[in-house]
Amino acid sequence: MQNTKPVNSPLAGHHKLSKDHCPTSKREKEAMKKVPYQSDVGCLMYAMVCTRPDLAYAVGVVSRFMSNPGEAHWAAVKWILKYLRGTSKMCLCFGNGDPVLHGYTDADYAGDKDSRKSTSGYLMTFAGGAVS
Repeated sequence: MQNTKPVNSPLAGHHKLSKDHCPTSKREKEAMKKVPYQSDVGCLMYAMVCTRPDLAYAVGVVSRFMSNPGEAHWAAVKWILKYLRGTSKMCLCFGNGDPVLHGYTDADYAGDKDSRKSTSGYLMTFAGGAVS
């Protein structure tokens, strides 16, 4: 991924992942066994938990397909890695503003194409810096 063009979002809108993208033939499954999908998603999870909360949604989406990933799922993981390449110099900054706690929330309302379940998230900031 060293020579790839960086991207500016963790998961683009054109990545509509579902179980329909999972391999069904033996040949497709064998080809995907050569791809380090689970290992890369695990590394992304570690980065997300330790230092990169901006990856939470994207990693949550690609981790749904750990047992049977397809080419589209692998393309989404590579997209996230391109995002990390382009944002490696960015970091969390804690603000020096007024000591005020703000909370934000959002949901995608049936965004999972397979189960029609919603994904929700929240952001809590204190003095202008993300704390949760």
